[in-house]
Amino acid sequence: MELREMRAFVAVVEEGGLSAAARRLHISQPALSQTVVALERRFGVRLLVRSSTGVRPTDAGVTLLAEARAVLARHDRALAAMAAHTEAGGSVLRIGIPLELPTDLLSRALAELADASPVTRVQARHLSTAEQLTALRDGELDLGLLRERPTGPDLDAMLVVEERLGVLLATEPADKLRGPEGIHLDALAGLDWVGFPRSGSPAWYDALTATLRGHGIDIGAEPPAGQSLIAEVKLAAVGTGRAFTLAPPNWSQPLPDNVTWSPLVGHPLVRRTWAVWPAGSHRRDLGHLVAALDQPPSAGL
Repeated sequence: MELREMRAFVAVVEEGGLSAAARRLHISQPALSQTVVALERRFGVRLLVRSSTGVRPTDAGVTLLAEARAVLARHDRALAAMAAHTEAGGSVLRIGIPLELPTDLLSRALAELADASPVTRVQARHLSTAEQLTALRDGELDLGLLRERPTGPDLDAMLVVEERLGVLLATEPADKLRGPEGIHLDALAGLDWVGFPRSGSPAWYDALTATLRGHGIDIGAEPPAGQSLIAEVKLAAVGTGRAFTLAPPNWSQPLPDNVTWSPLVGHPLVRRTWAVWPAGSHRRDLGHLVAALDQPPSAGL
């Protein structure tokens, strides 16, 4: 039984339900439910009684709760004691994140970090790639999630996710353009692209717009620097039927009835995200977080 599973079970019992526990652990409710079901299958006993008002532990669940709390308490005391002999790097880990990120990528990594280093508190800031690079080099961030890989020996980088971008369109034009495998990128010519300013991520912007132009799409005027459109604004523009925007298949925002997502034929646009950190860092908690992010870089592939 892993520490992550113990913390998950304790959280469910203490919160009295899966939804509240999932929010506390920063993971999805289906993932948490699977963890509980796996525990019940492993022990061969029912651990929770579920009802319309929440969950409560069975007799076996009460026993597991006590044992899990004891193990977690000893684990946390051991880490706190060892912190005096190692370079823990302080109690705050500052990370930068882009506006759009696969929903489970960071939550899973942070849950593993909480197991490995419960004394670490994470501060997250929404920043563009350019802003994160500046903050990393100025010592204001410990880890960034960037849309482009930086150059130079001062920063280390690791690819953490690749996303095949599709297109968000108003439902009526999408139905007309979509074929068995999705929508051809050049079929979007004549529609306005709802994009982002180049200043936020120059290399990614240049690569993306070069592909759009290569398929006959006029990208129009670049949005003003610093103007990153929120999801609601993008969806409102797309809903008019005169514009499109790009999004991965697991886009986190709910779509209105008049907007639909479709894949692009041949997957011509792949958005990559790198974890980036100072090359000279020896923080143990940062190492735990990087290791947790070191999963096969695929989302929507």
